[in-house]
Amino acid sequence: MMFSEPGRNSYKGVPVLVTGGMGFIGSNLVIALVRKGARVTVVDAQIPGCGAEPSNLEEVRDQIRLSTEDMENADRMKELIPGQEVIFNLAGEISHITSITNPLRDLSINCAAQLQFLNLCRLWNSGATIVYASSRQVYGCPKYLPVDEEHPVNPVDFNGVHKHAAEQYHFLLRQQFHMHTICLRLGNVYGPRQAIHQNCRGFIDAFLNAALAGEQIKVYGDGQQLRGLLYVDDAVDAFLRAGLAGSWAAPVYNVAAPEPVSLPEIAHMLSRITGSPVPRLVPFPPERLSIDIGSFYSTSEKFGREFGWTPQIGLEDGLRKTINFFESRRTISADAHLHPFS
Repeated sequence: MMFSEPGRNSYKGVPVLVTGGMGFIGSNLVIALVRKGARVTVVDAQIPGCGAEPSNLEEVRDQIRLSTEDMENADRMKELIPGQEVIFNLAGEISHITSITNPLRDLSINCAAQLQFLNLCRLWNSGATIVYASSRQVYGCPKYLPVDEEHPVNPVDFNGVHKHAAEQYHFLLRQQFHMHTICLRLGNVYGPRQAIHQNCRGFIDAFLNAALAGEQIKVYGDGQQLRGLLYVDDAVDAFLRAGLAGSWAAPVYNVAAPEPVSLPEIAHMLSRITGSPVPRLVPFPPERLSIDIGSFYSTSEKFGREFGWTPQIGLEDGLRKTINFFESRRTISADAHLHPFS
């Protein structure tokens, strides 16, 4: 089974809905869809802390339909959900720290809102293909590496639990109502439009912020942790392929970088690119140590085999592209007399 098998083979003229479309991955996906000729509707309530940034869509703003209503708003969704052929479901809270300090907020955003939205999809557009942005966080501490889709699911924080619950809602639509849903368990994704300026993000956000500010990058722990970093264009390519899949597609796939790299290696690479001070190791803060899972990297062999997907952007190239993007934004902001990351 491959991406090129019968079914849609183009987004040209296809009506597509993207939830969370002002966010990091969502906005990159929206831009790619517009370039491919899709008729794009974006839903993003701009919930504080969830990564929405209106300027992310500036270059395509006149070519999309945009709603800032909550995805739970049945009256508004009744106007937007019907007629969509593909629904990319990327809305959600991704901060693990925030999920610990405010688990009910995470429950509301990642479970209640998802359940309401998916039920509206079931009622008004059960024929749409729905692709959900899940997370490698659902696996918790790895029992073996690389992690495949058969690995036990055992999240270590509320965010992981709630993301898994949202997966289960998608699985239920598939099993009980014969809807076409696909969940992509993403590894660590980075790149342009990443919400690096918002608090409570992951390590790569902190690394990029420090490097761009010319500050020393601090690596928590002993420096032995391995991660797979996937450039956002490769993640977007995976979503695009999944959205065109036929009914043969499996309910869940890992989508991640092909090779792991240590956190110090990433930090030193950013230091070389930006000229920032040499990184150093520091002890874990207690609140982060409690949810640290050590080394983690997953295999995307199943998705690659079935969809013909292979990441195209290497780590150093991707980091340079990312740094260049934020540097260019900083220059534009400075010219406009604005703080670069306001």
